[in-house]
Amino acid sequence: MHVRPHLSRLESLDLRGMKLGLAAIDAVCERLGRPERMVESVLVAGTNGKGSTAATLASIGEASGVTTGLYTSPHLESITERIRIGRDDISADELDAVLAEVFAAADRAPQVRVSYIEALTAAAFLTFSKRRLDLAVLEVGLGGRLDATNVAPASISVVTFIALDHVGDLGPTLESIAGEKAGIFRPGRPALTASREPGVRRVFQDAAARTGAVLHEMGEETRIEVESTGLSATRFRLETPLRTYALETPLPGCHQAENVAVAVRAAELLRPSLDAAAIRRGVAAARWPGRLESFRVRGKTVLLDGCHNADGAAALALFIARTGIRPDLVFGAMADKDVEAMAAALAPRVRRIRLVPAASARAATPEELTRRFSAARSDAAPAGSLPAALEELLADPSVETIIIAGSLYLVGEARTLLLSGRLGEKR
Repeated sequence: MHVRPHLSRLESLDLRGMKLGLAAIDAVCERLGRPERMVESVLVAGTNGKGSTAATLASIGEASGVTTGLYTSPHLESITERIRIGRDDISADELDAVLAEVFAAADRAPQVRVSYIEALTAAAFLTFSKRRLDLAVLEVGLGGRLDATNVAPASISVVTFIALDHVGDLGPTLESIAGEKAGIFRPGRPALTASREPGVRRVFQDAAARTGAVLHEMGEETRIEVESTGLSATRFRLETPLRTYALETPLPGCHQAENVAVAVRAAELLRPSLDAAAIRRGVAAARWPGRLESFRVRGKTVLLDGCHNADGAAALALFIARTGIRPDLVFGAMADKDVEAMAAALAPRVRRIRLVPAASARAATPEELTRRFSAARSDAAPAGSLPAALEELLADPSVETIIIAGSLYLVGEARTLLLSGRLGEKR
């Protein structure tokens, strides 16, 4: 068995031992020779939509001939998903080698104690620098102001949609969360925001005025008209200050039209000379697994969707309503999420509900989920495991569509199972 000691060391760090603050990542980057400054970067923050936006922006960069890296979190199946160069994830061997340099820098006296996220973020910076890329698209992890990615200079800062999530770390209101996200704004550089909520907009306007960032608001500068959305694509028209596009993204859902539109506008601000054909190609080629991703299993459609908070569940409910499907739902979530709000959004749109544990110590048990779903659906039933729930539904001739939704841990487990070939082939 091939041993990768530095990946093993990374995995030994507590994933939840996240510490907000820039001192450690800044010190390690200084010792590494400032790799975060060697490649032009974009920061993409937000509560919902930031991953889809970042992945689409990176795809547009590649389609336009710009060698592009993408750094995202969390991963679904393998940690190597978090660092992508072009359309390819980093190899485990390359990641281990880069982590060796990161840990060596951190271990020099005086030792810098780095967290899982700090080590991985430094590894992403170093990878992109070594590959001599033209552009790095960096998805912000938690918040913005104190997230490890925020040591990057960032030619443009993007904030997608704001919702109540991680309130213990970011504050109890949309405005407090927006204030943390606005911490990625840069003096004299574009700051692109998507939220239309008045209080959040005021926070961004004040932050831009204070920092000297040049604020661009999607609601003021663009117009989106969704033409169709289905299991395999979303088609929409987008008007920006530069031009009008007819676009098709492989990411299903009206909410993805909005996320893609943010990526397109960010690309325009980053490279105003970028031609429309490159943008269309990049949008069409975007890859972001686990977000209404479709599989065929025993003649049935299985959709995976990491709608891990209330707003994500509302977007999934709207997709179900728009497409006219009547799916069965397999659901799991972390115990600290607003399960009741997610249940209220999803329960009226689905036939049966099976509640399963996600693969995390923080996950709600099926019994707890049953209790928290009870106000929305008294017939929501616990299942012992994801495979058990899937086998039950796949064996039922009346089932046409199954949605596995909620925690990204659950989606990752489902994706591994589906891609294993034991149940069926990916469509």
